[in-house]
Amino acid sequence: MAHQVLIIDDTEINLILFAALVKKLGDCVPHTFAQAREALAWLVGNDPDLIIVDYMMPDIDGLEFMRLLREIPGRDVVPVVMITANDQKQLRYRALDLGANDFLTKPVDKVEFLARTRNMLLVSDARKQLTDRAMWLADEVRKATVEIVARERETVFRLCKAAEYRDPETGAHILRMAHYSQLIARGLGLALEDQELLLEAAPMHDIGKVGIADKILLKPGRLDADEFEVMKMHAVFGYELLKGSSSKVLQAGAEIALGHHEKFDGTGYPAGMRGADIPLFSRIVAVADVFDALTSERPYKEAWTLEAAVDFLVAGSGTHFDPQCVQAFLNAWEDVMEIRNRYQEEAA
Repeated sequence: MAHQVLIIDDTEINLILFAALVKKLGDCVPHTFAQAREALAWLVGNDPDLIIVDYMMPDIDGLEFMRLLREIPGRDVVPVVMITANDQKQLRYRALDLGANDFLTKPVDKVEFLARTRNMLLVSDARKQLTDRAMWLADEVRKATVEIVARERETVFRLCKAAEYRDPETGAHILRMAHYSQLIARGLGLALEDQELLLEAAPMHDIGKVGIADKILLKPGRLDADEFEVMKMHAVFGYELLKGSSSKVLQAGAEIALGHHEKFDGTGYPAGMRGADIPLFSRIVAVADVFDALTSERPYKEAWTLEAAVDFLVAGSGTHFDPQCVQAFLNAWEDVMEIRNRYQEEAA
């Protein structure tokens, strides 16, 4: 692609001369302007490989032009050659501060003009190659990140499927409670990144049930006291399974697995944590998980009505549940219903 060279000089004969010299370089297209304002307007939509600008111009001189040039997005590194008189050293110092890369001295020598412009175009080519390389590397990093995230999601999916094979809960339940959790996080004002993290990690809340014996996990009736003590261990098993990972998703899953049965008043398990000492993700999942469990039919129970489940959440607000999480859930009721309808049991 031909080099684009911008030339700004208020003297017509200089524009003609400089344009002719630029063409001699080969593979170069000169763009000439007698008014600095017109050149600045052109620069908004065009990215030249080199700018040649005279200092002595009416209205906007070369220094002011450079200052305005560097304020245009994406034009802060375009090489600039300024044309000055031989005795204007202080002017050159100021130009260097504003980003000038080289100078031509009046009267301009043709051989020097060709040499300096050619060198600056080489600099411009090198800059663009570095930019292209950086963009390529950024794209490769993005692709690698997408692959890592995909593998991570597959790991989470397989872990959750392993738990599903031993747990009477359904895949649709996992999908609903994960999306309910995301709704609550959004209502609490969590960052989008945290909302997405919670959506991916919430399904692992009961992964520890893989460590519970079938006679307890699959018991159709109510657990006795000893059996319930064993069942409580699934929170610890899930944490032990997921902890220590470098993955943010698995780290969040470990936190959720351990804390989603804690209660806001400190009467939950396994650690009896209270209030804000319970990790926020665990407090969120507690609301989402209980609501969906209550409103879902299981072999050992009938589904509660929506009204009864809401009453249970409200009654437990401040004791069983974090009040802010309950309120955020209820505030998103229309979205709750949309999720409930989208992920039916048949979807499992």
